[in-house]
Amino acid sequence: MPILLTFRSALATYLFLIPLFVMVLAEFAKIVSEWVMTGAWHKRIFRYGGLPSSHSAFVASLLIVVGNARTIASAEFAIAAVFASIVWYDAVAVRGAVSKQSKVLNSLQDFYEFSEEIGHSLVEVIAGILFGIVVTMLGLWIVY
Repeated sequence: MPILLTFRSALATYLFLIPLFVMVLAEFAKIVSEWVMTGAWHKRIFRYGGLPSSHSAFVASLLIVVGNARTIASAEFAIAAVFASIVWYDAVAVRGAVSKQSKVLNSLQDFYEFSEEIGHSLVEVIAGILFGIVVTMLGLWIVY
């Protein structure tokens, strides 16, 4: 029980630990989801792409923590909302386009292999957002 109390007080003191925990947990969820979908384990943690998007989970969690600590009418929440929107857009649109370009470049040449798993699908981003919301709400429930 003392470990749980120490964990709870650490989360209450350093709310930023909740989004960090969400991001790391999302990375481990990628391992499980890839194994379930393909039957193979991925090669490393903290890689591009995958379900759920850990970046999306992280900024969703950050948005909830800031909204809970400062209210949704605060400037801090507005900044977190803009930041989250940019990350979500980047994950789907910008990095998705880079992934497509990498596939084309790889088919045209054979002296350098470009990573083709840079972006996220919309489903992966939405899954990341939902993952971040659920785990963050659990974390806030533990704190309060």
